[in-house]
Amino acid sequence: MSKHSDFLSTLKSFSNNVHLGNKSATEVADSLNAWLKEGGEALKVKIEDEVERSVSKMGFVKRGEFEALKQEVATLKKGSPKKVIRKTSVKKSAVKKAVKKTAKKAAKKKVAK
Repeated sequence: MSKHSDFLSTLKSFSNNVHLGNKSATEVADSLNAWLKEGGEALKVKIEDEVERSVSKMGFVKRGEFEALKQEVATLKKGSPKKVIRKTSVKKSAVKKAVKKTAKKAAKKKVAK
């Protein structure tokens, strides 16, 4: 509500200056335009800050940051020899047992039908 009353008081001030002859209508219009432009810029900065804060909370990054990271990764890939990535060590016997259990269950279902 304070911002609303600030706006109205500013308009009243400009209007009073015109009525009292302190300023011409052109001067008041110029002052009002400058005041609105400053307010718009301040609002733009606040909105950009809030959007950036919200987006970073969601885990997103700016396209420029992503492109820079992408380029850095590409540079690292070109500069270093390819490394062989080992698969995680899972015991073959554990995998075989799981496959056998699944096969047995499927066979029992077919026999039961």
